[in-house]
Amino acid sequence: MPHKAGKLIILACLLGMLLPAVSRGFWNFPPAPPAYEYGNLLISRTSEKNGVKPVTFSHWVHRQRHTCRVCHFELEFNMKANTTEITEKTNRAGLHCGAPTCHDGKSVFGHEEPHCKKCHNGDKAYGKEKFAELSSRLPESNSGNMINWSAALRKGLISPVHYISLKPKTDMNFKEKLTLEAEWSNVPPAVFPHKPHIQWLDCNNCHPDIFNIKKKTTKHFAMARILKGEFCGVCHLNVAFPMSNCKPCHPGMKSH
Repeated sequence: MPHKAGKLIILACLLGMLLPAVSRGFWNFPPAPPAYEYGNLLISRTSEKNGVKPVTFSHWVHRQRHTCRVCHFELEFNMKANTTEITEKTNRAGLHCGAPTCHDGKSVFGHEEPHCKKCHNGDKAYGKEKFAELSSRLPESNSGNMINWSAALRKGLISPVHYISLKPKTDMNFKEKLTLEAEWSNVPPAVFPHKPHIQWLDCNNCHPDIFNIKKKTTKHFAMARILKGEFCGVCHLNVAFPMSNCKPCHPGMKSH
């Protein structure tokens, strides 16, 4: 009898170790692109209609110079590609890509020849040679574009501008970590730290459209919805570290 009980205990322990991996395998994570393409988007809301190649927008290029807050709050770029009414006219008027400290022809190249092909090239792999140089001098990660951007910021290896004219509040306390129970048994809770997020974002990037302000009041918050690009999936599918990298959010996982 003790021998049988011992076997059951061992089996239970093995199941406890395997369940996180099994649950991970259950989800249909998007295929991983090459590291130099992760976070790259093709913007073609009007380009191809006008006989121009789509714009290749590289997050890894831009996040060296600006935090997410600058584009997705101050410059009013929507989180979803091809939904912001960007035109050459608005850019030349100092909006969107043409804003001060951006592609205004002073801080960075403007909107005249021969610069057009730097953006309008329709090639997601554009600039991969520069990516190789960049990734060689920044901290490594094991997913996404294989760069640990938070560590790069923390160590002062990059110094992105956090605002152009709308200075954020600096006296708010973001030390609290939220703990959210997982919907699968034996999968450890998800932990959400505000502090590293607010270094890149503004509060209204997430609240109230993506998440309600009050904890546990966001309806339908589930992994299946996240993988459809909702909630955390707005960022953590194609730009921030991908959902297939489980451990940063579920730190109690023994395998990932």
